[in-house]
Amino acid sequence: MLRKLIASLVVVLMVAGFAGADNRPNIVVVLVDDLRWDELSCMGHPVVRTPGIDRVAREGARFRNAFASTPLCSPVRACLLTGLNTHNHGILDNTARDEQSHKLQTFPRALQEAGYHTGYVGKWHMGNDDSPRPGFDEWACLQGQGTSFDPPLNINGERRDFTGHTTDVLNALALEFVDSEREGPFCLYLAHKALHPELIQYDDGSISDPSAARFMPAERHETLYADAPVPRRLNVTDDLADKPALQREIDGLPPLSRETGTPDETVRDRWRMLAAVDEGVAQLFDALEESGELDSTVFVFTSDHGYWYGEHGLSVERRLAYEEAIRIPLLVRYPPLVEAGLLIDEFALSIDLAPTLLELAGVESERDLDGRSLVPLLAGKAPDDWRTSFLIEYNTDTVFPRVLNMGYRAVRTDRLKYIHYLELEGMDELYDLTADPYEMQNVIDDPDYAGELRKMELRLERLREGEGGA
Repeated sequence: MLRKLIASLVVVLMVAGFAGADNRPNIVVVLVDDLRWDELSCMGHPVVRTPGIDRVAREGARFRNAFASTPLCSPVRACLLTGLNTHNHGILDNTARDEQSHKLQTFPRALQEAGYHTGYVGKWHMGNDDSPRPGFDEWACLQGQGTSFDPPLNINGERRDFTGHTTDVLNALALEFVDSEREGPFCLYLAHKALHPELIQYDDGSISDPSAARFMPAERHETLYADAPVPRRLNVTDDLADKPALQREIDGLPPLSRETGTPDETVRDRWRMLAAVDEGVAQLFDALEESGELDSTVFVFTSDHGYWYGEHGLSVERRLAYEEAIRIPLLVRYPPLVEAGLLIDEFALSIDLAPTLLELAGVESERDLDGRSLVPLLAGKAPDDWRTSFLIEYNTDTVFPRVLNMGYRAVRTDRLKYIHYLELEGMDELYDLTADPYEMQNVIDDPDYAGELRKMELRLERLREGEGGA
């Protein structure tokens, strides 16, 4: 007990030293859309090369068990910004929730009130409204999903047209913000459109046929990874024999199989889009080094959720609770606190970003948050009471027919995952991730797991009462 108290005190004193009135860190958050946790070279990908992003991991910390609180764009973006679970912040799905998103109490809003110069660049995607949200001194926002080329952006309340690949445009605007004159520390939140495909989103939140969507890289990257092999995880061979929720017949859609997965060239186009994101990370490093501010900047690289490459026959429906959708990359560089090359295995969630950055900035939240500050983990002082399970939630929307009526609440531990579908009776799933890391054998009806199932049901019940993790 004494050792734990001493360790906690050390972390508190360290953070207090960093967050003094004249010594508060700058903050840069780079958020990539739909990026899987395993498609960076620092995560061991055998084909993709991401030297700019890898530098964040090499000189900082890499979380090996980071997860999306909700594997769906709009809700999880609110999770990241507020530190609240979906059921608490009110952005429940991808429909147009413009009005609600103006009311969010975000961490940049708190930082701005504490004297930070704050900037938002990129894709807001909580509704189609691109007008400035509270908490940002500088605002450069795409409308809805945005376009892959020649994007119009709302710049501080006025729409302007830009020329070029959208990732390049957003990278340039981010650099402009970092290089601008200001007093005090800054916070930049750069939310890329990449790696999202080109599609049409209508006013009611519905989108054009996802199967016709294309991933569109910059012209200079169009032949990158040409003919490169596309590695697949073992669960692309899943026969879905014990997944009744995925066996349902959906009008106009073929049964899920290896043929319904993501084609090789589509995967390569996603990697090609990532190349421009990686270049932008390197450019931000160069700019911060040139200004002498790199080591006084907390640099975070992450994603909103993952993507399917054919696992369980899936392609575009990111919403489900399998590992490929809920796992995310999370890299943090901040030399005053984080040892270079640090590997962290404790669970980290989307809802942890806000409390972490608020603590590093020395700003107290005015409300209770569902997430927990990752500062002790970044300092190498994992608390004894760190979470051993966490909640994953998804509320049904009408965008993808395949996942209609598949709203769920799920709980994951280091060994087990239990998925409870809210609208599908008798279709729940339980996986032993130690014995079955690819989630190919649903053991919900196995009598040997009856006791474990009951424990997971109780954990889920407790988590649904509002806890972010237990």
